[in-house]
Amino acid sequence: MAGGGGGGGGGGGLAPPPKQDELQPHPVKDQLPNVSYCITSPPPWPEAILLGFQHYLVMLGTTVLIPSTLVPQMGGGNEEKAKMIQTLLFVAGLNTLTQSFLGTRLPAIIGGSYTFVPTTLSIVLAGRYSGILNPQEKFEKIMRGIQGALIVASTLQIVLGFSGLWRNVTRLLSPLSAVPLVALTGFGLYEFGFPLLSKCMEVGLPELILLVIFSQFIPHLFSKEGHVFDRFAVLFSVVIVWIYAHLLTVGGAYKNTSAKTQISCRTDRAGIIGASPWIRVPYPFQWGAPTFDAGESFAMMATSFVALVESTGAFIAVSRYASATPPPPSILSRGVGWQGVGILFSGIFGTGNGSSVSVENAGLLALTRVGSRRVVQISAGFMIFFSILGKFGAVFASIPAPIVAAMYCLFFAYVGSAGLSFLQFCNLNSFRTKFIVAFSVFMGLSIPQYFNEYTAVNGFSPVHTGARWFNDMINVPFSSAPFVAGMLALFLDVTLRRKDSATRKDRGMQWWDKFRSFKTDTRSEEFYSLPFHLNKFFPSV
Repeated sequence: MAGGGGGGGGGGGLAPPPKQDELQPHPVKDQLPNVSYCITSPPPWPEAILLGFQHYLVMLGTTVLIPSTLVPQMGGGNEEKAKMIQTLLFVAGLNTLTQSFLGTRLPAIIGGSYTFVPTTLSIVLAGRYSGILNPQEKFEKIMRGIQGALIVASTLQIVLGFSGLWRNVTRLLSPLSAVPLVALTGFGLYEFGFPLLSKCMEVGLPELILLVIFSQFIPHLFSKEGHVFDRFAVLFSVVIVWIYAHLLTVGGAYKNTSAKTQISCRTDRAGIIGASPWIRVPYPFQWGAPTFDAGESFAMMATSFVALVESTGAFIAVSRYASATPPPPSILSRGVGWQGVGILFSGIFGTGNGSSVSVENAGLLALTRVGSRRVVQISAGFMIFFSILGKFGAVFASIPAPIVAAMYCLFFAYVGSAGLSFLQFCNLNSFRTKFIVAFSVFMGLSIPQYFNEYTAVNGFSPVHTGARWFNDMINVPFSSAPFVAGMLALFLDVTLRRKDSATRKDRGMQWWDKFRSFKTDTRSEEFYSLPFHLNKFFPSV
């Protein structure tokens, strides 16, 4: 083979050997390069405020979609929906501030979680509420039942986090087992992307196209303009498409369409603005004293554990896009503990849903290349401010869902790619590596698809017994793509030929070891240590 390239050369001399740099693959990076502002380097105040408002806009999607799904089932109307949205916003602001100051200290938004919706709906459909005829009374009693279940479920994360038990689990993680967990934390939410966008294609598709153009193409055409277009692509695209959607609405484009199309496409059908009070401060137990049911509490605890696993993947993705080092197990455990406190707040205030790390906001960090902690704290300020001034917050909350889904297409994809980036530390020429990654990802997508399809066809989940709470304890975990993929990858990575001498290097542990302790790497102390000498009161677990 060596002589094949030398015949007919005409010059007689051998070609110069390639440079050493050309033979090397791309070097591994334990911190993501080209991030404009990392955790500890905030942008200028005007830019930080705009970026914080952008994070607020993005998290509104989940905050509105969850009450829009739950409230009609609970017997509530637009007024109850508006109050529930305000409460979700208020608690999300509190939880985000708590997490950024005392938890992982990552720029992570803690908001409403889709993971809790199936279990919450199970409580909504419980037989003991079916005989209540007054819609207002039914809504409040269901909300009290959800509050009680959330309060009990919060103890799981609080105990696992602050006791250090979750630290012992995450110490078993390697770059190899983190790949399926983090990747499907983003990719596993594909059903909230294009399928939701397609409910109003004439609004959602322009948003997706404009978002890609503003964030990916225009910055390269106008490189001298700095990072204006890519950094504020969400603001530019949402304003343009929102105005366009409003023109379609007032122009009568949806006058003769179905009710389903009008709800998805029209800008005046949310019913939130008129139902929202001008000023209202959410307060604890605003719906009344919580009620407790043992079965529902167990089901919600199982859901809380699923949310814990998903949030662990999201925390790792956030650390990557904030250009931080991977969070040590003790920091992840501390963050989980404070997330449990956040679920406790959700139960006390009555949000109707549990909380976890907002995956869409993690993707926004990648789009803007700004991972500043201050930006997220400013965003939390917007959440609290607009939750109190209800009318103003309702204006932004009335953005049509397909516009939100178009943004999800980018943000969830970015989070998924954060998981794939950990493959750079693994040996991709190892069949062990290939099996664990491929099998975990495939089953992580396939098993939840089976559960979802079975439910859609039959009207009930594969595990269908007389005890609804037991059904939820099994069905909810196996309907979560990151949970299935992450737990399967961790099990295979820990048990499959772990004692082989080459396995440790193949799974990337020689790089991961220095981040397994809080004080092993000085950067970990810089990124994750608590402010104001609070370590003596809230030490790393």
